[in-house]
Amino acid sequence: MGHVHFVGAGPGNPELLTLRAARLLNEADAVLYDALVGPEILKMIRPGARRISAGKRARCHSMGQSEINRRLVAEARRGGRVIRLKGGDPAIFGRLEEEVEALSAHGIGYDICPGITAASAAAASAGVPLTLRGKVRGVRFLTTASCPEEPHDPAWGRLAGGEETLAFYMARSALVRIARRLAAAGMRSSMPVLIVEAVSMPQERIRAATLAEVGAGALTADPAQPVLLMIGHALGAHAQKRLTRAPALSDCA
Repeated sequence: MGHVHFVGAGPGNPELLTLRAARLLNEADAVLYDALVGPEILKMIRPGARRISAGKRARCHSMGQSEINRRLVAEARRGGRVIRLKGGDPAIFGRLEEEVEALSAHGIGYDICPGITAASAAAASAGVPLTLRGKVRGVRFLTTASCPEEPHDPAWGRLAGGEETLAFYMARSALVRIARRLAAAGMRSSMPVLIVEAVSMPQERIRAATLAEVGAGALTADPAQPVLLMIGHALGAHAQKRLTRAPALSDCA
């Protein structure tokens, strides 16, 4: 029986891969990889290792979750070292629990190699903190699917309080809706916002705006790139100044 390593590939830039992740890729017998794993990282897989695309993008799944679970178990049963390579960190919106349960049901061992999540990489690129002492006390990771549909749901009020930095993953099609829901729940219109496309990659684009500008539909996102929406006091004036100094890496609104 083989062993499965859940490996975080980070946001895409191979320089943000952990040393342990790089070593595991170089020792792999089989790798099931996600769609958002960068091509330069795939080049680090050991020559001769079995490569299986398990990518899932919006409305375009090369392999459903039940099939991924089945294939993961089948590869582990062949023996050797199996890598389940996930974009970002495996424990953040990576459906890790379902795959772990499938392995455990068949007595297959596993471990987790963490990766840098997109929100951390985006804040680093923008040169901003995610928390502020005494003002922004935490960070909340969300997806648009996890947001309530009803505009007056109390959950929007809790998100609009301003005591946390909000990071909405997979937010391309929901920028305006999220901004309007938060504004309606009481978040101030001047709240700083960052829209980050292709985090850490050569085509990365970072735009600084306000909640009101996003809610008005003033900013749109490239349909070909993954988009992260970040909102909060910590992304304030310093981000505007820094982004202005780095036009080659960002597009300021």
